[in-house]
Amino acid sequence: MLEIGSLVDGKYRILRVVGKGGMSVVYQAVNEKANKIWAIKEVRKDGVQNYEVVKQNLIVETELLKRFNHPNLPSIIDVIDGDGSFLIVMDYIEGNSLSHALETSGAQNQEDVVEWSKQLCDVLGYLHSRQPPIIYRDMKPSNVMLKPDGNVSLIDFGTAREFKSSSVEDTTCLGTQGYAAPEQYGGHGQTDARTDIYCLGATMYHLLTGHNPSMPPYEMYPIRQWNPLLSSGLEQIILKCTQKNPNDRYQSCAELLYDLDRYQILDIETQKRQKVKWRVFLASVIAMLVTALATVGFSIASSAVTAQTFSSLMNEGDRYAQAVDVDPQAYALAEGKYIEATKVEPDNIQAYIKLFKLYSQDKIITTQEYSNLQKQESQNSEKLAERNESDYVNEFIIPLADSLSFSYERKGGTETNKNGMKLASSWYARALNMPAITERNRSKADVMYKIGSEIYDVGLIDKTTGEVKLSYKQYWDLLNQLLDDDLFSGTNLLVHLNMLKTVANELASNPDNWADNGITLDEYTAALDKVEAKTLRIRNSDQYNVNTARADGDELGLQEMTESILKNVATAKATGYGNLQVSQ
Repeated sequence: MLEIGSLVDGKYRILRVVGKGGMSVVYQAVNEKANKIWAIKEVRKDGVQNYEVVKQNLIVETELLKRFNHPNLPSIIDVIDGDGSFLIVMDYIEGNSLSHALETSGAQNQEDVVEWSKQLCDVLGYLHSRQPPIIYRDMKPSNVMLKPDGNVSLIDFGTAREFKSSSVEDTTCLGTQGYAAPEQYGGHGQTDARTDIYCLGATMYHLLTGHNPSMPPYEMYPIRQWNPLLSSGLEQIILKCTQKNPNDRYQSCAELLYDLDRYQILDIETQKRQKVKWRVFLASVIAMLVTALATVGFSIASSAVTAQTFSSLMNEGDRYAQAVDVDPQAYALAEGKYIEATKVEPDNIQAYIKLFKLYSQDKIITTQEYSNLQKQESQNSEKLAERNESDYVNEFIIPLADSLSFSYERKGGTETNKNGMKLASSWYARALNMPAITERNRSKADVMYKIGSEIYDVGLIDKTTGEVKLSYKQYWDLLNQLLDDDLFSGTNLLVHLNMLKTVANELASNPDNWADNGITLDEYTAALDKVEAKTLRIRNSDQYNVNTARADGDELGLQEMTESILKNVATAKATGYGNLQVSQ
């Protein structure tokens, strides 16, 4: 083992042991020069049998992680291959594993498990979308870290593998008994995305019931057999995840995520209540006619009280929201009032709009804010669309998707918010299916959906079809459509500027790709000129001086953002042409 206080590779000071496994030890270390905390995973030659095999597996693991870019995955920083040990330096993830949560407090809160599962669904979907797809194969509570902010991170890629379409079945049986799908034991075909869905279902089962599927009798019963208060909809989801035949499971993480978002709608009790309501309605028609006048009177009075309560909560929320800049407690108070208003009138979109505006008031939407907003909205989406689809899609869904695309909390300091754009694509897709969307918003949603849904795969070839998912020529046309049609004119100024900065960065970052796809130097310069002109137009607008303060986190205020864009454009014009040829 490494000694506490020792210096590794001349720069990593070992602070303490944070975990031990059968083959390795994980330490917390600090890069003293950069004053940055890291995790170091050590596998010693004298600590395991078949060290060379283990080492090769670790090399595969590190190579996989180096290719990933996702907020719920750790990043590999360094690999140190010594004489007696193999060291991997990676992100230090603060918190404890979900297995620790089970050990200390038993079965977990249902809503928390759903939220964690949705995040794990997202990260598995990201892995499955790689080319070739990455199959994780060892989802279980001990491989999921719960961070202090309530989000989770997936760790330990020692059993992950690339999916090979030419293979009939896996050659090695890897995974953890109880969580592993039948095909992981050999003789049932090779592992694929549906294998990870099985493992996630088993993990959800353990978290919700507190019963470990890797302990005898190695069987998962319906979760409500352990706790009748659990959601029957969630029970059906887990049963579908853990079917022995992969064809009977969810076929993709997107399908599973859709049901997790609406698990309460799937509740058998809800369906039964609807049937009971219908029977009661038929049986009570005559009685309702007799008491019609009294019922109408009561309904009017009840509606008046509800409306008054809603209005009062909204006014209080507005008052607190206006004091956020001067009172540290005002944000939480305003949030509480708006959320309470959504419960008083679940189908009134105005409360959700105010909650969204509160969250975007500091110019970024954090992961926690988005999670809160999605939780409130997902429970009442059908009611919201029925009552006022126009405001729902044009005043809530589209602005939210815009903010996710360009003002979502960034991780890793990247200029292009790919994670936010990917997240926003599902909202734009919903908007495109709503008849009440305006033509301008429809055009914007169409462009942004195409960009966001393929943002991680621009220029990559789909191994199934042999075709490019989104070519650089198509990407160029979409970026220019954002500029030519002025689709973000009239939106939040910082979102608009973030869009222009993103386009400028994408133009400057891919000169060779543009050249290879027939884009001339004249066209390239013209696109940069448009970014510059639109940025200057915003700087000269009446709204520009409304708020030039620096935002929270790494985001910039209007003034700093404008200067940054103009500087990027100037640099791109001077040095960013690459192999581009002057048009004839």
